[in-house]
Parts: sequence; C-alpha cells; structure tokens
Amino acid sequence: MPVVWRRLVIFFCSLIPLAFIVYQTLTQQLGADPASTIVLFTGEWALYFLFITLAVTPLRRLIKFRYLQFRWLQAHRRMLGLFALFYALLHMTAFLVFILGLDVSRFAKELVERPYILVTLPAIVLLIALGITSTQRMMRRMGANWMRLHKSIYLIAILGWIHVLMQVRSSYFEATVLGVVLLLVLLPRCYWALQQK
Repeated sequence: MPVVWRRLVIFFCSLIPLAFIVYQTLTQQLGADPASTIVLFTGEWALYFLFITLAVTPLRRLIKFRYLQFRWLQAHRRMLGLFALFYALLHMTAFLVFILGLDVSRFAKELVERPYILVTLPAIVLLIALGITSTQRMMRRMGANWMRLHKSIYLIAILGWIHVLMQVRSSYFEATVLGVVLLLVLLPRCYWALQQK
C-alpha cells in the first residue's frame, strides 16, 4: 500500500475514538456522570497513543518475520505522536470545561484535592513542546537538541502511567496492565542504550 494511503488509513482510524465518544454523547450513553466519562476516555486514549508511538521502534527492530514486519510504521510515528497530543489536549480541555466549568479560580483547590493533576501538567507541557518541534524545519533548526527534547516522550509516558496509578481506588488491574505495556516498550530501549556504551 502506498505511504499516502497508509497515512490516510491511520489518520481516520485514529479518529475513531473521538467519533465513538461524540456518538456516545449525542445518544446520551455516557452513564450517570458524562463529564467524568469524557475526561477519562480522552485521557486513556492519550496514553494509548503514547504507548503505540513508543511501540513503533521495538516492533520494527525486534519483529522481522518475512510476512510480519513493521518498518512501514516508522514513517507514521510522528502522526501517532501528534494524536497522543491531540487526545491529551482534549483530556485537559474536557477537564477544564466539564469538571471546572472554566472556573480557573477552582484550579488551585483541585490541585490539592487531586494531586495526580500535578503529574499531568508537566507531561502535557512537554507533549505540546514535542508537537511544536515535530516539523522538519524545527528538526534542522534545533539540531542535536531536537533529539534530546524528543527523548522526553519516555518521561511523558511514565508520568502518564503514574497519573493513572494515583487515581486507583479499588482494582489495580488496569494500572498493572498499562505498567507492563510501558515496561515492554521501554526495556528494549534501555538494553540498546547499554549496548552502545
């Protein structure tokens, strides 16, 4: 399949979660607390796209079977990362609009009552920085600094997982599964980094 068609397929598939939550909203299927459902849903998909983006390199380097290769995904890693930013911004906007009602004066109180927000803020700021500097022009202008900045995606993913972990009230199942996935995408990188020393 040509790159442009793959890009279109990935783009529209990445919009499916948004279409789903919009449909659920319009058909009033969000449950007893629609605001929380939207906030949680968009936050989950921001983290999923982060993990998918981080999985591209390990899949490309580790899986090299004749009929199952992932080299083609490398060309679309930036778009997947931008979708992580997109859903993270939706998550933050949904929180500000549906939970806080755009009342900025409540934000400090929320930081005290919901300390996991403090973990999210630097992650979102870094994601925005990665999105702004993801163009070819910025890569050329920043040089080696671009690579240093974009390695912060590892920290962002870890902060995202901690954000989930801090919200656990009863079952740790989901947080544990996400933690295992995070390890699976980060451990190969740790190994490759040690091999280069």
